[in-house]
Amino acid sequence: MREYLVVFLVAAVVSYLLCVVARELAIHAKAVAEVRDRDVHAVPIPYFGGLAMLGGLAAGFLVAHHLPFLSTAGDVTFHDAGVVLIGGAIVCAVGVLDDLIELDALTKLGGQVVAAAFLVLNDVQLISFTIPGTQFSLDPTQGMLLTVLLVVGTVNAVNFVDGLDGLAGGVVGIGAVAFFAFSYKLAEFNGETLAITAALLCAALGGACVGFLPHNFSPARIFMGDSGSMLLGLVLAGSALTLTGQFSTVDLDVNAGAGASPPPLAMLVPFLLPIAILLVPFTDLVLAVVRRTRAGKMFYQPDKKHLHHRLLEIGHSQRRAVLIMWLWAALLAFGSVLISIYSRPLVWALIALWFVGTLFATFLVPRLRPPHELTAGGSG
Repeated sequence: MREYLVVFLVAAVVSYLLCVVARELAIHAKAVAEVRDRDVHAVPIPYFGGLAMLGGLAAGFLVAHHLPFLSTAGDVTFHDAGVVLIGGAIVCAVGVLDDLIELDALTKLGGQVVAAAFLVLNDVQLISFTIPGTQFSLDPTQGMLLTVLLVVGTVNAVNFVDGLDGLAGGVVGIGAVAFFAFSYKLAEFNGETLAITAALLCAALGGACVGFLPHNFSPARIFMGDSGSMLLGLVLAGSALTLTGQFSTVDLDVNAGAGASPPPLAMLVPFLLPIAILLVPFTDLVLAVVRRTRAGKMFYQPDKKHLHHRLLEIGHSQRRAVLIMWLWAALLAFGSVLISIYSRPLVWALIALWFVGTLFATFLVPRLRPPHELTAGGSG
């Protein structure tokens, strides 16, 4: 665990320092987010935050090679992590081009598919998945198609939620930490080595997000841009793929020491955890597609009706809207982890209290405390 903390801190520090360099580079390259009607920031903000986070991820990966315990991990662990990072670099490069010359949606989609195909060609893909009592094995074609759909869907879900200062970075950072905890415990309960790819990637990803947030939280001094949102989405999806490839079965002893069988719901949660972690951005993505299709528009045409825009409309300030979205993301991610590992009345009571508190913050706080005037910000 201590070595994973080192990876987290190295990724955070490097990402934080590189944000300064990336910001200056974006200004010189004129990669700047101009103010548009659908945006909530009031002044132009430089892009290239994704390059800083990619540097943080790479630093965490390289440091892991030299740590006493993680360096003993098998070749597969570092091979798969390296494949995911290269795939992340591919979509990050596509995002940089978009930040510079504004690529059309189909070109960006093509870049995402190429990155997902790179993962598949290097054996980072869905092989099988398990639900209570049944294990489903996928043939190569099914595994390839589902992998591409998972990667592209996650990439675009993160991209869609990137609309306020610190929102996407915080949601993904929370998801990465929760998925790290799940991966670590899954390896422990199954008697596997704790040096696993998913935990390594999530530790570095969480650190990269934490290092980026001081520069991006309202009022932002730098945006991650598509280079950052697509990078985060791919690495998070890639970490889930490596986990499914490592464990042929899922065994979480939620009632350790009690001698009882896990309840059916707790058995389902581990399988649904990757979806739960990104349920907030996935919900936003689905609602946007339905909304735009019903209006006779293409699904990728932007608008100003995302979940974070709704929070602003009911009276939240930008910072409060972001914090509330973080609360929902944390409730879903950590709630799923807690239920899957410790399905006890106290845990359910804690999650219920968390849910009620989040509902209160979402719908009642604006009536009790009007927001301040909006400040410059918003990741567009």
